Amino acid sequence: MEGELKPMDAEQLREYGHKMVDFIADYYKNIDNFPVLSQVQPGYLRKLLPETAPAHSETLQEVLEDVQTKILPGVTHWQSPDYFAYFPSNSSVAGFLGEMLSAGINMVGFSWITSPAATELEMIVLDWLAKALKLPDEFLSTGQGGGVIQGTASEAVLVVLLAARDKVLRRVGKDAIGKLVVYCSDQTHSALQKACQIGGIHPENFRMLKAVSCRDYALSPDALSEAVSHDLATGLIPFFFCATIGTTSSTAVDPLLALGKITKSNSMWFHVDAAYAGSACICPEFRHYIDGVEEADSFNMNAHKWFLTNFDCSALWVKDRSALIQSLSTNPEYLKNKASQGNLVVDYKDWQIPLGRRFRSLKLWMVLRLYGLEKLQAYIRNHIELARRFEELVAQDQRFEIVTPRKFSLVCFRLRPPQSNEDYANKLNHDLLDAVNSTGKLFISHTVLSNRYILRFAVGAPLTEERHILAAWKVFQDEAATLLSKC
Repeated sequence: MEGELKPMDAEQLREYGHKMVDFIADYYKNIDNFPVLSQVQPGYLRKLLPETAPAHSETLQEVLEDVQTKILPGVTHWQSPDYFAYFPSNSSVAGFLGEMLSAGINMVGFSWITSPAATELEMIVLDWLAKALKLPDEFLSTGQGGGVIQGTASEAVLVVLLAARDKVLRRVGKDAIGKLVVYCSDQTHSALQKACQIGGIHPENFRMLKAVSCRDYALSPDALSEAVSHDLATGLIPFFFCATIGTTSSTAVDPLLALGKITKSNSMWFHVDAAYAGSACICPEFRHYIDGVEEADSFNMNAHKWFLTNFDCSALWVKDRSALIQSLSTNPEYLKNKASQGNLVVDYKDWQIPLGRRFRSLKLWMVLRLYGLEKLQAYIRNHIELARRFEELVAQDQRFEIVTPRKFSLVCFRLRPPQSNEDYANKLNHDLLDAVNSTGKLFISHTVLSNRYILRFAVGAPLTEERHILAAWKVFQDEAATLLSKC
């Protein structure tokens, strides 16, 4: 059997599938034993693998041995309990089972007729999640809007930017594209800048407005209002604004209600990026962070970040699905069918960039059913409590300082320099990050806020417990002591 693997055979799938599940289960069981951040050098793998593909089949055992000895050393272990970098990328048993089922069915659900269950389950499960977030009814599929699963928040912001662009150009004429202006905070994810590059927005018309520390890096409505007024006075056309709930650098929260009123009075598309922090808003005590979302035209959160749903699963809701469809729809003869031609169904191919799409709603559906909202809320609260505990430890050590208030499960902090020299402070914290990550015991990332090099400690891996927080803090203390002894 090993040497005669067929393209698809139910009994072989059963046999090999069991072996692969065992391998993955053992990986999770032993994940603590790996250096969190891969310690290999660039180009390491080319030296270990053949230059050409094998002419004859090899055994699964041979392949898994190579995974163990050659691939895993080059993996940075995002699911490690000691992973505290960037933002989490959650995995779970429920998400894994949903992903497995999706891979097993292996359909390409670009239109309703290609698999009716895929389209209809996606509509239902995103309505469920919208209700859990208490989004306005306009975002539900029962009205003029609805939800769609994109691959990433980068895709989500691109499709709504294109919809907004085409909507305004239909009104003012396509030759006016050089006058269209996009606004955001300087804390907004770079995905918006890339979307503008793809969407033909002139680089000089991309406005990154400064967010300051006295507002905890949230964007001031006055800054947006002044920028829009100035551009209108010079004959430009403000058309798109992106606010963020939980910025990448510091999880700052933009004031949606005040910003939304400015966009509405100027007929601008208002997009809310809650890729990371949106998950927390299923908890009643954190829902207030998206107060004002009723002013938005679109809203996005990544279930694959902090909602126990394996990558990729980025939920996007819009109030007016026709804006997406008018911008992104194509209707070649070979895709025509009775249900689509009769406008009886949703065809998600017209809500996204690619034609093809996977059955991603299965894993989100299974996460919601196998855990339920109460357990998901408890899961998020636990991470926030662990982050609070880490923040408390940092605050108790006079060698360190908290840089900006913690709102969710990200702690922004830094090592104080022996003398008040910002350049030296930045180097010291850069060296501390390198020293900590080089231990292999944990992995963190950094940012820059107000020209200061800041360490980011993001709690959110599914296996993280308090003992991992305490062990991580011990590493910081030890490495800081070593660095300061050299000053």
